[in-house]
Amino acid sequence: ACELMNRGILALVSSIGCMSAGSLQSLADAMHIPHLFIQRAPAGTPRSSCPSTSHPQPDDYTLFVRPPVYLNDVIFQVVMEYTWQKFIIFYDTDYDIRGIENFLDQTSQQGMDVSLQKVESNINMMITGMFRTMRVEELHRYRDTLRRAVLFMSPATAKAFITEVVETNLVAFDCHWIIINEEISDMDVQELVMKSIGRLTLVRQTFPLSQNSSQRCVRSNHRINTSLCDPKDPKAQMLEITNRYIYDTVLLLANTFHRKLEDRKWHSMASLSCIRKGSKPWQGGKSMLDTVKKGGVSGLTSLLEFNDNGTNPNIYFEILGTNYGEDRGRGVSRLGTWDPIHGLNGTLTDRKLENNMRGVVLRVVTVLEEPFVMVSENVLGKPKKYQGFSIDVLDALANYLGFKYEIYVAPDHKYGSQQADGTWNGLIGELVFKRADVGLSALTITPDRESVVDFTTRYMDYSVGVLLRKAERTVDMFACLAPFDLSLWACIAGTVLLVGTLVYLLNWLNPPRLPMGSVSSTTLYNSMWFVYGSFVQQGGEVPYTTLATRMMMGVWWLFALIVISSYTANLAAFLTISRIENSIQSLQDLAKQTDLPYGTVLDSAVYDQVRSKGMNPFERDPMYSQMWRMINRTGGAENNVEESKEGIRKVKYGRFAFVWDAAVLEYVAINDEDCSLYTVSNNVADRGYGIAMQHGSPYRDIFSQRILELQQNGDMDILKLKWWPRDSPCDLYSPVGTRKSGSALDIHSFAGVFFVLAAGVVLSCLIATVETWWTRRKGSRVPSKEDDKEIDLEHLHHRVNSLCTEDESPHKQFSTSSIDLTPLDMDSLPAARQALEQISDFRNTHITTTTFIPEQIQTLSRSLSAKAAAGFAFGTVQDHRTGGPFRQRAPNGGFFRSPIKTMSSIPYQPTPAPNFSYGNDPDRGTSI
Repeated sequence: ACELMNRGILALVSSIGCMSAGSLQSLADAMHIPHLFIQRAPAGTPRSSCPSTSHPQPDDYTLFVRPPVYLNDVIFQVVMEYTWQKFIIFYDTDYDIRGIENFLDQTSQQGMDVSLQKVESNINMMITGMFRTMRVEELHRYRDTLRRAVLFMSPATAKAFITEVVETNLVAFDCHWIIINEEISDMDVQELVMKSIGRLTLVRQTFPLSQNSSQRCVRSNHRINTSLCDPKDPKAQMLEITNRYIYDTVLLLANTFHRKLEDRKWHSMASLSCIRKGSKPWQGGKSMLDTVKKGGVSGLTSLLEFNDNGTNPNIYFEILGTNYGEDRGRGVSRLGTWDPIHGLNGTLTDRKLENNMRGVVLRVVTVLEEPFVMVSENVLGKPKKYQGFSIDVLDALANYLGFKYEIYVAPDHKYGSQQADGTWNGLIGELVFKRADVGLSALTITPDRESVVDFTTRYMDYSVGVLLRKAERTVDMFACLAPFDLSLWACIAGTVLLVGTLVYLLNWLNPPRLPMGSVSSTTLYNSMWFVYGSFVQQGGEVPYTTLATRMMMGVWWLFALIVISSYTANLAAFLTISRIENSIQSLQDLAKQTDLPYGTVLDSAVYDQVRSKGMNPFERDPMYSQMWRMINRTGGAENNVEESKEGIRKVKYGRFAFVWDAAVLEYVAINDEDCSLYTVSNNVADRGYGIAMQHGSPYRDIFSQRILELQQNGDMDILKLKWWPRDSPCDLYSPVGTRKSGSALDIHSFAGVFFVLAAGVVLSCLIATVETWWTRRKGSRVPSKEDDKEIDLEHLHHRVNSLCTEDESPHKQFSTSSIDLTPLDMDSLPAARQALEQISDFRNTHITTTTFIPEQIQTLSRSLSAKAAAGFAFGTVQDHRTGGPFRQRAPNGGFFRSPIKTMSSIPYQPTPAPNFSYGNDPDRGTSI
């Protein structure tokens, strides 16, 4: 500059930085040389106000061609329009941070939380160092801060920085970044939009153009190069703003010199020396400065002119922006403008994601869990297709919001838990490290997971359940005896014996008077049979006439009525309702017992819940501590499994109880082919299933809103019924296999009755066989003496005489002491056969015999043979009604004495036995 002054100059034009501009300003003021200063930022970094030129004075010879830095005012108004309360400012190494001092003061007064971070030249190393040094909690807070950021960078640095943070998943689709720089070309705008995700706002300097395209290249009688005046020309777009101002400054000076020549007020250029002491300034400097200030030019920077302070007030800022999304074809729209006089022209709103998510592709990570997420039948060569309740919910959200998704399974097939080093694995780890946007499965909302990821509102309630195997139905052959206890049956049997004995004793002490011809007796055997018959409601055969006996029987019948009625009522209940003894019906029952082992999935939400409550000394419910002792046995390796499928398999094919999500277990029990599983669950739903997203995800609110709408209009219930139908063929809550028909009873319930009947039949046949054998044995015995063949006829004589001396009433029946010989008795008793042989010899005696064959036996009896009939003399007296030798038949099957002829005493005369064999006649049969 001193060298140029020695040669002689009229004005000085510079495009330098603030340091050199201060020296030139001092030199120009001393030499009265008009200095047109064009501030240049290094490497395209946003400008900062130069300290030495921040407050120009009217007497200064330095004119600021480039307008003052209004970035602080612009960015503050933009942030206020977006209503940001917390954001971070990134700036590169070439930016002078002192340039935003006023902005920080304004944000502090508004109560905003603003952070500052310098971007190093090696951006990759800087981000890698953050991942290495920050803890998980600090990293999540940092990611939350990155949702709102302001970038004071050059376009090149901004491109590299955005590319790096997007590839490392430090930002999500809900991020909103503002890039402010005057030096942003259209090409830079397109590249920044292509590299970024979320929403992007760009603030740059703009130059209004004339509406008439023919006037754009001819301005103030100066023709501009067509490649520069056309805004669509690549050369015009690549032209830096500093060079634009240099071009317009040259035009301004040319116009000024031309006017000076026209006014004939030209001052010769003096040779000045800035080094020599005591040199005088240029005399024409003041006149030249005033002429430059009064002049103006319309060029590449629109209108270039100066105010009284020597600054160019003509500056305009353009605000461009995109919508939320990730597609590369997003359009850039103009949101508004800003100038120092009118301020912001336009409305800026940081709109949340609306119902339209067209073009958004979400990356979904999942864990296979029936029935929430399952893999359908895969066709070879085609991608996998997923189905399930959670997939249906995701499809409903996608159809309503318009987004698409790509789904994959977590590499380790786990939901995720925090490791010793603080990191997360499984599904949660995929979200923490930004490798996925959405986590979907049977994922429960827990405080630990909520601290690292965001959850939507619950779309289904969650409760802990237990899967158990149903007890196999055992065949109880004696189910008919179940209504009474064994001790009660023993007491009833003893009561029958006792009452039968008492009845016999009462009759023995006071024997009853039985009617003539009664065939009953009051023996102990008959008393027992009578008591048993009345107990089973079959009546009795022995008539008891004494008052004591009837009192005893009345009380016994009342007792039998109560016992039989109680047995009948209780039998109906026992045969229709399956009684479940010692079964697990709740979590408390499972925790109290130690015979059946149980466990859950290691490092799962259920495992953590039982562990936290079981080890909490202030937990009131001892159930969790008991469960934790079983689950944590041998360090948790004995009773716990790695996956839920393994636990279900252990329940079905072993002796094990699986503690897991109740919804999953219910689906497994419903779809079991054998219906051999049942569930026990806790009805209290303290948590729920939710959709996990990255921390600070923009989709959480809109997903939650849509889930609430699905629940309100009943669509969520319809989706549930698809996987948990109400008309299930299996009973989920019965610990034993139930019958399809509750009213019908099977053969197993009465097997004991049939067994008793079969045992009685076999025993009866055995007794009949023994009796037959005994009878034949006695019949085949050969008598040793002839006297054994004779019948005690004297005894028979006395019995007949006693019959003749009794009452002569024709309807009086014989007493029980009468002889009543049936053909079977006569056939079975050898003495009877001998008596018949003896009787056949008394043809000339006065013995009157009557014979009666009942109608019931007549068809089965055999008529006497001629040989047997010839051996008896019935006399010549005929029946007055029948005319035959037979007497009148009694109603009870006995016989009456003849009413016509009275029997007389028969003298006993021993007579030798006849010489014929009567025992060999098969047709004999009579009653005497």
